[in-house]
Amino acid sequence: MTALNRVPSLMARAGTASALTIAAVGGSIVAPGFASEAAAATPATKALKIAASKKGAPYRYGATGPHRFDCSGLTLYSFKKAGKKLPRTAAQQYNKTHHISAKNRKAGDLVFFHSGSNVYHVGIYAGKNKLWHSPKSGDVVRLQKIWTKSVWYGRVK
Repeated sequence: MTALNRVPSLMARAGTASALTIAAVGGSIVAPGFASEAAAATPATKALKIAASKKGAPYRYGATGPHRFDCSGLTLYSFKKAGKKLPRTAAQQYNKTHHISAKNRKAGDLVFFHSGSNVYHVGIYAGKNKLWHSPKSGDVVRLQKIWTKSVWYGRVK
């Protein structure tokens, strides 16, 4: 919703003259309870969009972008562009996140694949049981359904 679309509903709160003046000069109205789209975008949602923008980029072991990625290289690159630091490997990234349950996961959280206590793969949760990731040699960055229950979730602090 644009600021101009909110003008009629906010006129009473902001005052008719001031709301019309602000709208006439192309400004936006800031009212309690409203966040601009830019302010509402968290680093996690930014990182998710960045990862999605790399769709089709080839997998390359050890690569951290901007044109080729391994799994943790994609998450590192995406969060770095969103203003957050992550360590290099999937296991190190798991150790630096706030661990959350599957029922509390949100788009933009990290999905860690594990065998026992060994974390071997990471991607960014996209919602609807899917993730963006750089799967393996010969493959490309893509959106894929989570294929196993052997996953943990972590939220970047």
